[in-house]
Order: sequence, then structure tokens, then C-alpha cells
Amino acid sequence: MALDHPPYALNSLGFAKPPAQTRVVVAMSGGVDSAVVAAHLAEAGYDVVGVTLQLYDHGAALAKKGACCAGRDIHDARRVAEQLGVPHYVLDYENTFRKAVIDDFADSYLAGTTPVPCIRCNERVKFKDLLETAQDLEADCLATGHYIQRRVGPHGAEMHRAADAARDQSYFLFSTTREQLDYLRFPLGHLASKADTRALASKYGLGVADKPDSQDICFVPNGDYATVIEKLRPGVTDPGEITDMYGKVLGTHRGVIHYTIGQRRGLGIGGLSDPLYVVKLEPENRRVIVGPKEALLTRTIPVREINWLGDTPFDSRESREVDIRIRSARPPRPARIRPESATRAEVELITAEEGVSPGQACVFYARNGSRILGGGWIGHCQGARLADMPPVRTAQTGIGTHGAVDGARTRDPRRDRPVL
Repeated sequence: MALDHPPYALNSLGFAKPPAQTRVVVAMSGGVDSAVVAAHLAEAGYDVVGVTLQLYDHGAALAKKGACCAGRDIHDARRVAEQLGVPHYVLDYENTFRKAVIDDFADSYLAGTTPVPCIRCNERVKFKDLLETAQDLEADCLATGHYIQRRVGPHGAEMHRAADAARDQSYFLFSTTREQLDYLRFPLGHLASKADTRALASKYGLGVADKPDSQDICFVPNGDYATVIEKLRPGVTDPGEITDMYGKVLGTHRGVIHYTIGQRRGLGIGGLSDPLYVVKLEPENRRVIVGPKEALLTRTIPVREINWLGDTPFDSRESREVDIRIRSARPPRPARIRPESATRAEVELITAEEGVSPGQACVFYARNGSRILGGGWIGHCQGARLADMPPVRTAQTGIGTHGAVDGARTRDPRRDRPVL
């Protein structure tokens, strides 16, 4: 076990013994990142053991490009391990992956939320079952190719954003617990760019040096998640109504699972001069609710299942000034957290954000810093007030009111409330 203040030097992974006596299990997905990790540690003299997880149907994934943990990628991982001369094991985790990730993915869409399966995979499979397997193999640590930095602070291991902001994967790792972080290592987190990783792969002569990065969701062929969900949950693509925020029917849809909060294109609504966006999903009523862009603005976000990595207890009821990220591709924004319990909080954004989607992650960062303080899952938010929104106008009349699409006021917004 690593020491914070050892009496003598530690090896590069933080253990007080020679690399040859330090066993490291490397999670090898078949991509260039994990291959470089294995090659780097093997070159440094560590006792490396490669492990690859088969997470979904091997045969169906053979021809799928941009995937991981199946088909061709398992072959690539095995080939790299053979080249490095390290032991390599392929573990069948299909049942675990289906229950913990794929079923959750389908059920989340059915509940009208937008899931992030990569987070659930890290949380429930890679950093749980795989980590336990590494411990069973008597490894000192589990190393992965994630772009994140692990540092040892005054209170133990800390997680920090990657040096390369474009490759940073902190959003997908917020649910890593302190105990897991003690055992994990991320050798690529300090690299300045992905080009550095590929340069190392070329240096080591790895056949995956030029292999494209994995894209989209690994178990969803060609990004068509609706087909996957329909196969898992027959009948979920039943059509329903598209309504405005007052319940006025504007059209029909081809299944709630085809829509996400903030979506504008592909709604199939004609005759309106003002653009409309999906502002709410009601899967129980098979209803998609649309409204003006202003209806997407959110200041207050309920967050649940919080994993806290800060140094002081979270449920102190004291508000905290942090930066938060509500989408993986968005930069962190300043916010205030108001804890409600050890696992629930209300997050207030300093500036309102558009398209805050239930089911996505809300990740906490130290204000103006690199440290990840944890995060949680976004619940259903209250959008902007209808009275604050401009009227919706029709293409035919150019006139409209709040919620009306025929140029006539159908309800008084001072007395009636929108469905949101």
C-alpha cells in the first residue's frame, strides 16, 4: 500500500518497493490508450497482467467499428499482450454488463431521462467487478487508460482533471469512490495531448498506434439507440402527442425515446414561425412537450445519488461554492451547492443553463481548480416561468400568445399554469 510520507523513495506508481515486485492489472480495452499503459508499465519493469472484459455479444460486435470490449478489440488486446510478453485474460462479463448498464440504459429512456451508460459502466463494472478481480489476482493496483490525474493530497488520494482538457474524462469518473481511487492508477492523465499517446504507441511498436478512438455507445450499432431499446423493451416506440406547454396538440411523434430535452430538429411540427424545442418528456402519457428556447433555461438543479470526494463532510448543510459540469462537452460553470443530505442536494447555477436533462450527471469541481469533488445524477428540473417567455407565433398569422399556435389566446397565463 502506498505511503503518503515514506521514509524512502516510492516507485512511479507510489509503492515502496521495486517495480518488479509490484503487480499491476491493466484494463486492456483493445484501444491505443490502454495498450500504451500496458507497454509503458512493462518497459518500466512492473509485473503487468492484462485483463480484457467481454461486455456484449462477441459475434455481433466483430464488424462494428469504434466499439470497445468486444469482437476485434479483444483480439487487438490479446495481440498487444503477446507482443509485450505479459499474461492476458479475457473475462466474460456479458450478464453483469447487461444488468448493470444495458438494462439501466433502456429503463432510463423509458422513464423520460437521458442516461450516460459510460459512467454506469465505470461505476458498476470496471471499478467494481474488475477491481475486485484485480485484487483476487493479488495486484497492488488497477491501471486504466482514462485521461484523468490521481494525486495524493493531505487527506489522501485526489482526482484531478487531465492535463489535456480536450481528452479529460472527469465527467465520466465522478462516481469513483475514495476506496476505489486509492487502488486505481491513471498513467496517461499527465500527457499534453492524444498525439503524445500515439507517439508512445509508435515508439513501442504497437499495432494499434493508429487505431481510431472508440465512438458513441459501445453496444449501440451506428448510434441507433432506439432500435436497441425497442429490442429490449418491445412497444416503447408507440406514437403519441406533441403538445405545447399548455397541452395544445401540435402533432404526433413516433415514440418518446426518439426525443431528448433541448432537441429542435426532427420534431415534425409545421406551420410555426418561431422555433420550438423539447422541454419535457412524459413517457407515462406518451407525450412530448415543446416550447420556446427560453423554456429550457434552468437555474436550480436537483441532484441525487451524490458521491462526495471533498475533504469535509458533505451533509453539513452549509452551501458550497463550486464549478459544475452538466454535460461532458460543456465547460464547468460556477454554481452553489446546498446539501439536503449526504447524497442529495440542490444546485443553483449562477447563470441559467439551457437543456439541463434529467438522467445526466452533474459533476462538481473545486472553484477555478482542477480537482473533482464528486457529483451526482440530475433529477427533474423546473424550467423557466411561462409568463417570462415570448409568445409563439404561427407562420400563417405572424401573431401569437403564450402557448397558442393559432394566433388566438387560448388561456390566460396569469391564471393558468403550464404543464411544466
